[in-house]
Amino acid sequence: MIGADYDLLNSIYTERLQDLRRRAEKVGIAKSGSVEVLRARLICEEVLKELDLSWEGIQSFSHKEMGQILKVFGIKSSGSHKERRQRLWLHLNYDSRRMTIENLAEMGREELHHLCLNLELDLTGNRTVLMGRVAGVLTSQINGWGRIKRSLRRNGIQNPTFEENVPDGGPIIGDSLLPSFEVSDESFQQPPSKATLEDASDSIVIGLDKQSDNVQGDLLTIQARVEELDRMVGTILRGHGGHWGDSEKDLLLRLAARRGWPIKEKFVQHRITIVGTNIAEMKGANMTERGYGEGISEKSESVISRIRSKITSGRKKLD
Repeated sequence: MIGADYDLLNSIYTERLQDLRRRAEKVGIAKSGSVEVLRARLICEEVLKELDLSWEGIQSFSHKEMGQILKVFGIKSSGSHKERRQRLWLHLNYDSRRMTIENLAEMGREELHHLCLNLELDLTGNRTVLMGRVAGVLTSQINGWGRIKRSLRRNGIQNPTFEENVPDGGPIIGDSLLPSFEVSDESFQQPPSKATLEDASDSIVIGLDKQSDNVQGDLLTIQARVEELDRMVGTILRGHGGHWGDSEKDLLLRLAARRGWPIKEKFVQHRITIVGTNIAEMKGANMTERGYGEGISEKSESVISRIRSKITSGRKKLD
């Protein structure tokens, strides 16, 4: 679970521009920019310093982890996996007052091409076409990034669950910001949204050009069956009471093999389980009770350890 030091994060949410500039100067980072740009910069440096928040790092986080990271930044956390990645990248790299649809008209093709690349958009077309694609993302993400939620800016975090001595495996701040809900088997029968399928399709072929020819061919074949992959995940969730863990991942691979999917390569198997896990998360699967023990979950446990260490050192500095 992504977490953060309550006192530290709360102060960053509520401090004024001059206070944030003094804090930035003290920790040795740029103090220029708007109050919201400084907030994002300080959260990266002081709260989530141990996380890789580069473009490549953002691609590696699971759907659930992305939602929790967005909550730490105090911005909108809902949406598909791809929408969450786009929102976080925009929040970390641009000032929302300057990155507007109107200002896109002043950008050259190379700059727009760079934006499309980092927003995971199609790179073909002339300058006008590229500008239209970026404008579409900015429109869909409007008011979702660039500024923390008004309630956090005014009042900070309310009713935190963070305690001074958090036992291993216990809740840490961030859990209190997560919605608690139960899902029924019926929810796994719902047809996937277009965004979910597009997200899964894109995730299957991330970094495709870095793989061997046979792996590329296998992944492209599986990408063409993304709707079938979604149905398989839903079937497994219904049959296993909404749980998703190691046994469910193994079952997914067995089902894929039985249907003749090209999954002999270890990399292809790993990619299927990652994408399948992201789909399960978006369907509201229970990822904890029956084990979530390899792949993405190992990284999640590593994140927990690093954050807990950061909490301890951060509080000592404040003391």
